[in-house]
Amino acid sequence: MARIVILTGAGLSAESGLGTFRDKDGLWTRYALEDVATPEGFARDPALVMAFYNARRANMVAAAPNAAHRALARLEAARPGEIRIITQNVDDLHERAGSRAVWHMHGELARARCAACGAVWPAPAQMRPADACPDCAAAATRPDVVWFGEYPYHMEAIWEALRAAELFVSIGTSGQVFPAAALVQDAARAGAETLELNLEPSEVSRDFEETRLGPATELVPAWVAEILAG
Repeated sequence: MARIVILTGAGLSAESGLGTFRDKDGLWTRYALEDVATPEGFARDPALVMAFYNARRANMVAAAPNAAHRALARLEAARPGEIRIITQNVDDLHERAGSRAVWHMHGELARARCAACGAVWPAPAQMRPADACPDCAAAATRPDVVWFGEYPYHMEAIWEALRAAELFVSIGTSGQVFPAAALVQDAARAGAETLELNLEPSEVSRDFEETRLGPATELVPAWVAEILAG
């Protein structure tokens, strides 16, 4: 079981050019969350939702892992079996940087899912509401992304990992989205040390033993160097 459990959020990928919910000129500002990030929005206008996630997927493909992603991949390579990354991000930058021990609790832009049978497959660049499921042929294709009101992936495994962790580190998260925002409390109750690395204090900074502020591309490589030197 991993000794160090790392939660990553939108702030980690922001320096790769992928916007957060709060970017004032970002992709999210042109859409209402209830229209593109809820099951109800998808039911009302699936074409709008597909267009939104097609645009996000294109942004992801054009982006590249940054120094923070690469540092976490180095840490995992140096400490095999000791690192687990839990990410709220739906991009694939962790994997493209070389990380393998990654759980995407909010799903992945690179995958499509059938709402009828649950099958999952690699998403094409352009998804359409009429796309047929390759397993059951139903026209029930949707992005494999966890929307508001839906249950995140891997939660039982995440709680088990937190119970066994010696250190919990949160990187680039706002602390506004649950249950991810409560993971620090779960880790602390289990006896883990807790550290926040963030551009600014999150909504749950008070729950961490230590908070370091600055860009992820500076903080994360420095922290990884400390761990590897210890």
